[in-house]
Amino acid sequence: MNVNYLRTNPDQRFALLTLIIGAVLISFTGVWVKVAHVAPNVSAFYRVFIGGVALLVAALYRRELRWPGSRHLLLSLLCGLLLALDLWLYHFSIQYIGPGLGTILPNFQVFILAAVGILFLKEPLRLIFLICLPLAFVGLYMIVGVNGSQLGPTYRIGIIYGLAAAVCYAGFLLSLRQLQADQRGTSFFYVLMMVTLTTAAFLGTHMVYKGDSFQIPDLQSWLVLLALGLLSHTVGWLLITNALPKIRASFSGLILLLQPALAFVWDVLFFQRPTSMLNWLGVVVALAAIYMGMAQTDSSAEHTR
Repeated sequence: MNVNYLRTNPDQRFALLTLIIGAVLISFTGVWVKVAHVAPNVSAFYRVFIGGVALLVAALYRRELRWPGSRHLLLSLLCGLLLALDLWLYHFSIQYIGPGLGTILPNFQVFILAAVGILFLKEPLRLIFLICLPLAFVGLYMIVGVNGSQLGPTYRIGIIYGLAAAVCYAGFLLSLRQLQADQRGTSFFYVLMMVTLTTAAFLGTHMVYKGDSFQIPDLQSWLVLLALGLLSHTVGWLLITNALPKIRASFSGLILLLQPALAFVWDVLFFQRPTSMLNWLGVVVALAAIYMGMAQTDSSAEHTR
């Protein structure tokens, strides 16, 4: 992006600022999950329940609430199911391997989306995809694989959950694209409300089935879950969504890498994650590969959490 253009265009500068703020807010997701005194599936539920209620109130205020139609409702349910699976896996991954790596792994979904485009949508296979895919796993190996023999079974499960979350998140994004295409003329704000509430319904139903408690044990957990649902989930998403159309995709994708990068930084600063220079280099390699992978999908929004 032309820096001089940013200097002379206040709309671009404001969009850039909101994009950065949104990425920073979402980067704290793993921190909130880690410090809440509730199980990961419970924090996942309250994340979307609190966010969904806030969006519902806002939708009522904006007079956007209406019957979406049976097709749109089914698509919303599909989006909600895939996002519920993604959040369940993501939150447990954070519990097992920490907010840093737990946030980087689900961003591998850019490679899944690229593969779907190549295999099913007849998109051209680009050389950059053949380079960035193995490069991402080289970065992952540099973060955890060098000491792989010392990793416990829980840590390995966390890695598997993180990669599985990437698969579910890719499916969610594909179904969300279809929902947005079918709801032309409807604000993304309304679409996000429907998806968030259906996700909460799926996660809440699973908690009831498993006999899990909905109780929030203390004031810290209340405040943390409010921050998770309102700031990281709702405000962060809305800021990013409003800013993306106003900024070149390649530039906005670079800014959005702040989110997984900062999540790793918070893991080191707040939870004393043991991190060597090789680990830091692995983070840089993995994030660079994710950024390169966006060139295959031509989308900067495909890796936001």
